[in-house]
Amino acid sequence: MTDLDIRIAAARGEIPADLVLRGGRVYDLVTGTLSEGDVAILGDRIVGVEADYEAHEVIDVSGLILVPGFIDTHLHVESSLVTPHEFDRCVTPHGVTTAICDPHEMANVIGAEGIRYFQKASETTVMDLRVQLSSCVPSTHMETSGATLEADDLEALRGHPSGIGLAEMMNYPGVIHRDPGIMAKLRAFEGGHVDGHCPLLSGRDLNAYAAAGIRTEHEATSAGEAAEKLRKGLRVLIREGSVSKDLLALQPLLTERTAAYMCLCTDDRNPLDIAEEGHLDHMIRTLIAHGTPTLAAYRAASLSAAEAFGLKDRGLVAPGYRADIVALRDLETCDIAHVICGGQLVEGALFEGRSELPPVGRGSVTLPQIDAATFRHATNAETAHVIGIREGQILTDHLVEDVAITDGDQRPDPARDLVRIAVIERHGRNGNVATGFVRGFGMTDGAIAATVCHDHHNLVAVGIDYDDLALAANRLAEIEGGFVVTQGGRVVAELALPVAGLMSLERFETVRDRLRDLRAAAKDLGVTLHEPFLQLAFLALPVIPALKITDRGMVDVERFEILE
Repeated sequence: MTDLDIRIAAARGEIPADLVLRGGRVYDLVTGTLSEGDVAILGDRIVGVEADYEAHEVIDVSGLILVPGFIDTHLHVESSLVTPHEFDRCVTPHGVTTAICDPHEMANVIGAEGIRYFQKASETTVMDLRVQLSSCVPSTHMETSGATLEADDLEALRGHPSGIGLAEMMNYPGVIHRDPGIMAKLRAFEGGHVDGHCPLLSGRDLNAYAAAGIRTEHEATSAGEAAEKLRKGLRVLIREGSVSKDLLALQPLLTERTAAYMCLCTDDRNPLDIAEEGHLDHMIRTLIAHGTPTLAAYRAASLSAAEAFGLKDRGLVAPGYRADIVALRDLETCDIAHVICGGQLVEGALFEGRSELPPVGRGSVTLPQIDAATFRHATNAETAHVIGIREGQILTDHLVEDVAITDGDQRPDPARDLVRIAVIERHGRNGNVATGFVRGFGMTDGAIAATVCHDHHNLVAVGIDYDDLALAANRLAEIEGGFVVTQGGRVVAELALPVAGLMSLERFETVRDRLRDLRAAAKDLGVTLHEPFLQLAFLALPVIPALKITDRGMVDVERFEILE
């Protein structure tokens, strides 16, 4: 018999299944009802429900509710700060059986090699790791990245089994004004799936963006913004990461009526937040606690996500579907008892014995000469443009403050929460250094520096003391990138991220613990932000809320002196 014959025979009970889940109830995401009976699995497929089956193995799930595995519709594995295999081990037990990633961060450091690294990793992950092709490397012409990917480069990466389509099209001015390079990428993927990224876009410009065939959007930060995007045919992905927290703002929009067109994503979430709160399971329980209908929350987490990305073989606990199942003790709190991924029970042994991929992007941190003088801010005006942090968002405020000039330098002023920020080009392209001010850290001493700096991933540092800033930057070069906290002329906490300056070679538990140390060290500097390191990572984006799209297809922004 062929595999198809065997599957049908098992479904009819003519031959035993490989695995049966017995005693639980299936939560049907079409009708919202609970049904009883065995769930029979053959290989990685469900072959039967609502009937009695025999199997080579039986798992007793009495008293549990079975829901489809969760699908994270947009994330950057790099933001977990661990390798794809460690990400898999960290997140799959939280019920995430499919993750749709954009290796955009690695690609901006090392180009196509970074995408191929993720494609190779997807072949041996327990979860189904889907690898989109990064559309914006660099994100815009205003960034100095380590690599450039054009349409032909992306075409050469097509065809891998992990692929779905083109990852988030961040350069939305390039779409609207038909930049030739952007248009070449859109034409290459025309008729296929293209992810979106268009914060605050509205009106005719949003019409133009959607008319390009872009079908998803994860940047909405208000219910009004998300509602317009839904009306214009975009599937809205509710995001709740370590920095960008839009779940509560969009929660009122998620109903049983809209759930078919809304999904869940984390975008950027680190192991410490995963350990303390969870992953998509955290989003589900939070939505329900704030009044979202249970059916709407679970649809958004699986069935709607599968349909939005053309994954027709998952999203229901039903015959013929991929055997991705989460067994819950309680539906409302998303209390997970077991996870079945591709027909396998997720447990520790499933992740062991895999050969870790050889790391890529080693030695990617190349800095110019850095000393205390690097962080002076020379200007002729006694005013300063200041980045104002909005905690929980990547959007920032443009502030202007009076700052006196002393010996040709506008110095940090911790009494007014005016902290020095600097971005230093680290790809060996031009050695540029830019300095300015940021408000919102609350720092009173020392410095913090990182090579995680979206989306170009140059070195970014904030601090009060110039010697501590120089020490932090130079230490990052020594450890091949990562996070460093310095105070009083010494390194007080660090996390090495030698894989392209973005990911650790350690297990996720070690990274989690180092993040705790870093957070505590930052607090000792007076930092009041809950997540200072990833908040720092988003402060050097080339676009801020004061958007003006020009006829050249660029974004004309009033921003302080920071460049790359």
